[in-house]
Amino acid sequence: MKEVDVVFVGFGWGSSIVAKELVSTGLKIVGLERGFPRFTSPDFQSPEIHDELRFGVRKAMMQDNVREAITLRHSSNENALPVRRWGAFLPGTNLGGSGVHWNGQMFRFQVKDFVWKTAMVERYGKSFVDALDLTIQDWGLTYDEIEPYYDKFEYLCGASGKAGNIKGKIQPSGNPFEGPRSREYPTPPLKEQYNGALFRKAATDLGYHPYPQPSANVSVAYANPDGLKLNACVYCGFCERFACEHYAKASPQTVTLPILLRSPNFELRTQCQVVRVNLDSTGKKATGVTYYDAAGREIFQPASLVIISMFPFNNVRMLLLSKIGQAYDPKTGTGVVGRNYTYQTTSNVWSFFDEDVNINPFMGSGAIGTMIDDFSGDNFDHGPYGFIGGSYILAAWTGGRPIEQNPLPPGTPKWGKGWKEGVRKHYGHVGQILCHGTSMPTRENYLDLDPTYRDVWGLPLLRMTFDFPENDVKMIRFCTDRAMEISKAIPGSRQVSNKIYGQRPFDVSIYQSTHNCGGAIMGTDPSTSVVNKYQQCWDVPNLFSLGASSFPHNGTYNYTDTLQALNLFAADAILNRYLKNPGPLL
Repeated sequence: MKEVDVVFVGFGWGSSIVAKELVSTGLKIVGLERGFPRFTSPDFQSPEIHDELRFGVRKAMMQDNVREAITLRHSSNENALPVRRWGAFLPGTNLGGSGVHWNGQMFRFQVKDFVWKTAMVERYGKSFVDALDLTIQDWGLTYDEIEPYYDKFEYLCGASGKAGNIKGKIQPSGNPFEGPRSREYPTPPLKEQYNGALFRKAATDLGYHPYPQPSANVSVAYANPDGLKLNACVYCGFCERFACEHYAKASPQTVTLPILLRSPNFELRTQCQVVRVNLDSTGKKATGVTYYDAAGREIFQPASLVIISMFPFNNVRMLLLSKIGQAYDPKTGTGVVGRNYTYQTTSNVWSFFDEDVNINPFMGSGAIGTMIDDFSGDNFDHGPYGFIGGSYILAAWTGGRPIEQNPLPPGTPKWGKGWKEGVRKHYGHVGQILCHGTSMPTRENYLDLDPTYRDVWGLPLLRMTFDFPENDVKMIRFCTDRAMEISKAIPGSRQVSNKIYGQRPFDVSIYQSTHNCGGAIMGTDPSTSVVNKYQQCWDVPNLFSLGASSFPHNGTYNYTDTLQALNLFAADAILNRYLKNPGPLL
């Protein structure tokens, strides 16, 4: 193929937002997406898009793991086996990627997250931190550096919420623990569910600080700075695992692709499976990428700048397949690609009420909760507890879908007449509280290439070696106990039960979170990181690896706002520094 200026590998949230920043330069840009094209109209329209069996259960929007799976083991002493049905996490595919089926939860990471190791050592001492046996490190940049890019992404999406800290001044009704933001959210919070109102009163009575969950499900009609319009959310209850038919959820289809597709210097190619980044004879410069098209033809696309922005697993796998960077070795602790894989540590708490308390879960949205951050990150003293990290505690019903959103009290039969009676009695009368916690890296949790199993193209699958660290097990038990206390304090709460997912062994069959992180992390030292703070590869300066694979650890929160702020930060550096003088950005 004819050489282009920039080629993107994977075309979801990350690629589309960076391409949108670059497209006005006149550079010739090609976006390669392995899946199919899809758009709000006609692909996401009702009633088909509300098919819970197709999208919620059979996961029609997710990566085809018959063709391209991952393998899993809990320790280096085990043999890994392929994950043939997505359960714990849901990697997206097709145009827009996971940015189509995400919930729209719009959190910023906390100030300390970006200087995590320094902050932990300063507060608790080196001996306390060393005893945890974690491989935490600073990110190489600060919250203040990326705050303007958080702001930019939130206004692009029309984020709904209530600021808690504007330029250092704490705001009533917002999150008092958040880092300072430059201005208020572009749109007000979504309507509060009754589940959230009950939680808010109980949490306030216990001395905590409830606030409305920030959301990319827009609360009122909104026109963003590019002139693209979003409609107000209608609370249909089909957000997670589903696309939005109403143009109410920010996604590539609503806020980036419309601009890109009308540009004459941008070309989108779908059904293009990239199999490697090509390097020159020095191994220090990318020359382009090789992919298979829909007809199975092998094609080389030359490019001056290569940007990979896929699901974190696939970024790491692409680097390993392309022999870029030294693969991580847990025995020696050397190497960087695959290092510091982290996940998310979660639990659920349910309050069961009498039938005169109507929660109405079917009136839901992807990010509609009422929550507290009193136990997030480092917002409380961890010294007495022997762990670091924390969890937000959130009361929310994203929907009341009939197949998968029917929590029942312990002891209810799993099927038959007893199950039916339980559903009839409890549907609509259950309050849900979620704990969504940090994930800390360890030496033994990592990603590499599987020596046995291969994909449909004959290439090694990515192998995940992971189990929850003791630190995270302690953390989620502590935070779940706090959630239980709040749940029991809600008036009329008759029975409370919980399910803690962050327990060993890690169960890949049960959904927990799609927030996989690390494996190609950022930092200031090439011996412990793959990319610098601009997500530029140390070893190949004309290659950028964007996304959550860059996170040295996972914070408390859903990470889309943070990874997009980092991507906009990288786009700024490419636009205003790299293109003027190609080379390492130091």
